[in-house]
Amino acid sequence: MARILGIDFGTRRIGCAVSDPRRLISTPLEVRERRDNAQDARYFLKLLEEHEIDRIVIGLPVHVNGREGTSAKQARDFGDWLVSVSKLDVFYHDERYSTVEADEALMSVGYNRKKRAGLRDMIAAQILLQAYLDAGCPESTMPTAPLADPEDS
Repeated sequence: MARILGIDFGTRRIGCAVSDPRRLISTPLEVRERRDNAQDARYFLKLLEEHEIDRIVIGLPVHVNGREGTSAKQARDFGDWLVSVSKLDVFYHDERYSTVEADEALMSVGYNRKKRAGLRDMIAAQILLQAYLDAGCPESTMPTAPLADPEDS
């Protein structure tokens, strides 16, 4: 089996994690500082080839009430772009609290704020990918929920 790439999307940085070939274990990979579309496309194509990726899962930041806001729309737009670049299937998985969980894990081992900031995104990607693996790698993407009202945030 090929591997799955997990992505914690951000407008400045993207955290990446990869599954093992049996799709049981998620491992943090790296953090990508975003550049322009051409450089990012080359980066992701190389990453997909190097790690024999056949599926991508992107964390979808939804509100506590399950509604999607601006960040979720940006993640979906990035996913659409990645589909056009890679020609691979992209799925979405609820990433609520993954960044908080990553930050807490890094604090618990004594990392200071600066060190946590450099690792947080890839640990969040690992957490979200592991949740996706544990859920049995669902084939359907999360349905699009209506955008949340700004007052709901």
